[in-house]
Amino acid sequence: MKQIHEMGVAELARALGSREVSSVEATGALLDRMAQHASLGAVLASDRARALQQAQAADARRAAGETGALLGVPIAHKDIFVSAELPTTAGSKMLEGYRSPFDATVVARLGQAGTVTLAKLNCDEFAMGSANENSAFGPARNPWDTSRVPGGSSGGSAAAVAARLVPAATGTDTGGSIRQPASFSGITGIKPTYGVCSRYGMVAFASSLDQAGPMARSAEDCALLLSAMSGFDERDSTSAE
Repeated sequence: MKQIHEMGVAELARALGSREVSSVEATGALLDRMAQHASLGAVLASDRARALQQAQAADARRAAGETGALLGVPIAHKDIFVSAELPTTAGSKMLEGYRSPFDATVVARLGQAGTVTLAKLNCDEFAMGSANENSAFGPARNPWDTSRVPGGSSGGSAAAVAARLVPAATGTDTGGSIRQPASFSGITGIKPTYGVCSRYGMVAFASSLDQAGPMARSAEDCALLLSAMSGFDERDSTSAE
């Protein structure tokens, strides 16, 4: 079996389903790898104890007979999505320490699918940038060459996936902020059709263009995330039915 950090979403899901690896093992290994590569600047916040609790819950659900394409798979979120369990900054000191009382719809739906939240990831401040050099908490770096940028604004997500810190991450795209960093960092990203993913709980840049999407290592992995993220949400007035 491959090392855990070398597995994409689909491959890790198969290993979890066959009990070759547990979610607790995968979560612990990836949290350790995040700590080892902190100099990349991809991670803004994480909570090891909470992530391991989520992983234990996912393992218990599998032991009880539940199945699911994402059950127990660790992922991370661009820090533009509000979440109750980790701070949300949108890459800005203006929101430093802010704790949302609720999860963004995208975060909630992926949580309902059984994913484990490893971290919140760096981004250009309020998603305004194309190099992840505009974050108030320092730049994210391209893991293939740390003298280069990973792209932006979803640069932390791109760097984390490319560096094998996480098998997949969420991102947002207003004018290229998923597609461009995916290209710069050698991963796969999808900007869905506007309205496919809810904008509820996503800190806005340009509401008429903003759209959430997945970032991972393959089209298959992105499709697995997108299937859980998407769907009508009455709390978003532009959500597609």
